Amino acid sequence: MTKVSSAPPGPLKIWLMAIRVPTLPAAVVPVLVGSATALADGRFSALVFVAALLASLLIQIGTNLANDYFDHQKGADTAERLGPTRVTQSGLVEPATVRTAMLFCFGLAALCGACLIYVGGWPILLIGLLSIASGILYTGGPFPLGYNGLGDVFTFIFFGVVAVVGTDYLHTGAFRWVALLASLPVSMLVTAIIVVNNLRDAPTDRKAGKRTLAVIFGERFARVEYAVLVLGAFLTLPVVWLWGGASPFALLAWLSIPLAMPLLDLIGKERGKALNAGLGGTGRLHMVFGALLALGLLLG
Repeated sequence: MTKVSSAPPGPLKIWLMAIRVPTLPAAVVPVLVGSATALADGRFSALVFVAALLASLLIQIGTNLANDYFDHQKGADTAERLGPTRVTQSGLVEPATVRTAMLFCFGLAALCGACLIYVGGWPILLIGLLSIASGILYTGGPFPLGYNGLGDVFTFIFFGVVAVVGTDYLHTGAFRWVALLASLPVSMLVTAIIVVNNLRDAPTDRKAGKRTLAVIFGERFARVEYAVLVLGAFLTLPVVWLWGGASPFALLAWLSIPLAMPLLDLIGKERGKALNAGLGGTGRLHMVFGALLALGLLLG
């Protein structure tokens, strides 16, 4: 029997691959949690919520496209890649087109940010500029953060702490302790996603000279880091309640523990392509945890 080759993906599917739809909840959760801390105190703006959500999604998409483009340019993405298809490396989209799409997304994010700057003033201008810069510099520029062991730190700061606290600030006009504490578990779980990605890619990253923490300190370190981040997210929930003055219903996020336990086992022992399941699972954990945390904050 003659084997029929599969048809190439259509344009829509290609661009859905490029923007990495499964990663987008990482942009949604901080806005949900930051808006929930504000709404719990009776302060909420629908316009701020929509603009912040759009800006966050566009920065996430722009960062994904930047990673696709710059990893190809620097030789980190090769035919040995174990993760989902990268459109630049695979030849599905020309590098210049990916770069243009990246700049377009960051430009749209800046337009959304203009509305937010009007509301929040210069602190939001600074946050927006730093967030866009970190999205580009994660894999681009003369000192790419992800290539020099700083990717985890900047993910924790900008896709967790800054995003949650900044969203709460836009609603309330103040930098608040409860928002900072609520940002910590969100930061831990979004960083855990990066850790799985780096653990999976450690062998090929090492060859390409991409010095993630998994390359610098070894795969065992990355597995321990993942466990600390995931367990830490659950252990900080009582801190959000007792020290942050949040609702005790914030502990509802503990309902996502059944999602976490199999992941801790999988990440603790698997390697290579098997970690793709852990990557998707950690993304789902982040989304469910964040949604439950936001709901718990509101129930108070």
